[in-house]
Amino acid sequence: MRKSFDVLLLFILVMARIRIDTLADLVLPNRHADVRRLVEGWWPVSSFNLLEEWLSDPVTLMLISTAITLLIGYVLVDLLTDFLSQQTSYRLKLGLIYSIVVVLVFGKAFLLIGLRHITEPSAYTHDGGVIQTEVTIDYFLSGKSPYIENYLDTAMATWGIEFRTALHHYPYLPWTFVFPTPFYLLSQATLGWYDQRFIYLVLFGLTLILAQSLAPTRSDKLMIVMLMGLNPILASDVIFGQNDSFILFWILLGVWFLRLRDNALLGTQADSLHPPASSNLADGSSSSIQQTPKATRYLILANLAYGLACASKPTAWFLAPFWALYLLKDNWGDQFIPPPSQWLTLFKLLMQRVWPIFIVMLVVVGPWALWSPDALIDDVWRWSSGTADVPYQIRGWGLSNFVLAFQLVPDRLAFWPFWATEILLATPILLLTLWRQRRSNNLGQMLYGHVSLLFVFFYSSRFLNENYLGYLAGFLILAVLIDDEGTE
Repeated sequence: MRKSFDVLLLFILVMARIRIDTLADLVLPNRHADVRRLVEGWWPVSSFNLLEEWLSDPVTLMLISTAITLLIGYVLVDLLTDFLSQQTSYRLKLGLIYSIVVVLVFGKAFLLIGLRHITEPSAYTHDGGVIQTEVTIDYFLSGKSPYIENYLDTAMATWGIEFRTALHHYPYLPWTFVFPTPFYLLSQATLGWYDQRFIYLVLFGLTLILAQSLAPTRSDKLMIVMLMGLNPILASDVIFGQNDSFILFWILLGVWFLRLRDNALLGTQADSLHPPASSNLADGSSSSIQQTPKATRYLILANLAYGLACASKPTAWFLAPFWALYLLKDNWGDQFIPPPSQWLTLFKLLMQRVWPIFIVMLVVVGPWALWSPDALIDDVWRWSSGTADVPYQIRGWGLSNFVLAFQLVPDRLAFWPFWATEILLATPILLLTLWRQRRSNNLGQMLYGHVSLLFVFFYSSRFLNENYLGYLAGFLILAVLIDDEGTE
């Protein structure tokens, strides 16, 4: 029997996506009446009434049935593989996967966008990634600093039921509201309204295309699109509007440019998987690989993209040591720690290659840091570390639950030195993953180091939110699939 692993994987992912969406609907108590209002005038009432049930609304049910129909089509293509050419089978399967993602993720997101539009700004969406970010765009256009202003008189004030500490802080860096601003203005001018998920959906679609292009084989391309597109947590974040997919896109764009740079250096095909051979550069006067203008342009673009990720959210910073080691792979040598005589040379080489990151941070973050450095630091760092006057609560799925369970703090808003557990647990992981990357310095190992370090750091921090796991799963998928050996 031929093993149809892709069918098994897609079946499980579709079922998980459907079940998660229907369970999420249960926390939206007014959805039936709101959906009826949304579709009235073009959906026959009798048809709507026949489809309505307690678990989900008729629109969602039609999305689910359409997705299952497409899944059956995928199974049929797999059964007919022996009668189709490999190229035809691959194209049909890839098209069906994208269609399922469009139905279950984009379709559901647009449903919630529509419901939000006819109800209120705080409904059917996420507080920080959508509501607050839209307010920060308004502040930006009004000449106000989102880090100085509060959100007590905005739609944020009616979202959630407890611990609304974000009403006093904007925890993200400026690219999260600077980049969407032109699209906000365009949407307001054409539609008369805006939803931040417009940006997230476009970037999520581009993320799938970039991820597919980095996978080396047809089977890997199928798996990477279905795993990224139907990621149980990340897809929900896109639907409701959390901004993890925003950061993921900019990092992946940087990785994509790094792959183009490597191909330009090596003169290989676009899907080459073999990194340059390691060499020891003693004096910094030359490199084992001849730099080319095209490779240099791609390197600049890669660092610009990564710089934009760093100017969006501090989680991107945890890739920095692995990014640096990857850029120095031709010059690092065979030792885990090069001799001190080479440190200055390596540092100069690194600065020659990563300077665009600092330019981006200076241009994007610099003005807000100069405007009010204390407000920026308070919102982005003190709030999450628990040292702000109004801190973020201790919560999540990590070590913080033991702190609460053993009553090491009087309440969720109290300070506890999570910095100690972060250093204690994350430092050995950082060293171990860097050592592993040095032995096999490729893009997959670079991303695997990012996932490992950030996972342990989040686990040992004040909060491990569930959306972080979706973000980490996205990069783990990339780490495993983009540097696999072999071609088809």
